[in-house]
Amino acid sequence: MQSYPFASSNATPAYLSAELSPADRQLDALAYSRGRFLVSVKGTADLAVPAWPELSRVVEDCRS
Repeated sequence: MQSYPFASSNATPAYLSAELSPADRQLDALAYSRGRFLVSVKGTADLAVPAWPELSRVVEDCRS
């Protein structure tokens, strides 16, 4: 399990964002997982996100 600091937006709809280095090994773990990964923020319901192929493409593009 990995934790990252996040920022809240003032946009509509609101969203949270976290900055990761393209070399972060957690991105590999997310991109190549065979199921789902969990996003958990205190005070909100947990979110199970499927590991879709698009995530792998985004990670690859960020490293190019």
